Amino acid sequence: MPRRALRICGHCGKTHLSGEQCALVAARDKARKQRADARRPPARQRGYDGEWEKARADYLLAYPSCRRCGAKATLVDHIIPIRTAPGRRLDRTNFQSLCDHCHNAWKQAQDRKGTP
Repeated sequence: MPRRALRICGHCGKTHLSGEQCALVAARDKARKQRADARRPPARQRGYDGEWEKARADYLLAYPSCRRCGAKATLVDHIIPIRTAPGRRLDRTNFQSLCDHCHNAWKQAQDRKGTP
C-alpha cells in the first residue's frame, strides 16, 4: 500500500509523515498541560475520594457498556459536573458509563461548550 506524501509543518518548517506530531508542537503541548495541571486542585479536593471510588466501581459493574457507543466502559462520568452540582457527586442518577474515546472526545467537547 502506498504511503501518503510528507507534509511541511507550519510550526517548524520541516517535513513529517502524515499523522506524525512535530517535536516542537509536542513540547509546546506538554508545557501547556503542565501549566494547566499546576493550577488544578488535586483529585481528592475535587471530590474524587474513597466514597467516589466505591460508587464508581459499583456503577461500572452494573453498567459495563459505554452509554454512547456500546464499547466496554472504563470511566464513570458525571452528567452534570461536580463543580456545577457538588451535592450530586455520589448521586447515581447523575452517572453515566463512558469509554475513554467518548469521554475524551465527546464529553470534554460538551464541557468546553458549557452544556451538560
